[in-house]
Amino acid sequence: MYLRKEINSIEAVPQKSGKGVFMKMLLSPDESPNFAMRNFTIEAGGHMPLHTNSVEHEQYVLSGRALVQIGDETFEAKAGDILLIPAGLSHSYKTLGSEAYSFLCLVPNSEDSVVLIK
Repeated sequence: MYLRKEINSIEAVPQKSGKGVFMKMLLSPDESPNFAMRNFTIEAGGHMPLHTNSVEHEQYVLSGRALVQIGDETFEAKAGDILLIPAGLSHSYKTLGSEAYSFLCLVPNSEDSVVLIK
């Protein structure tokens, strides 16, 4: 079995945490046996607060730039960058410049507990 979708047909759902954050569920846990694939977009001037997840994240930056904090390290992430965020490690995002920051985010299909730090 395979699945084919058009990304523009998937609803961008506003996220409660942060400012200007939207998520498209590209492949849900019901559709894919091992990983969920999401597309997050943070509008210019937006941010996602410092938080932890109980599952790891694999990310590929599609567009834009953001100041990303992972644990005690802060750096600029940009289109083409690949990030691995281990389970339980705090992370946050703050857009830079006038372009939205957009990235693919894959997570294992297991229960995820999110804890906001600030």
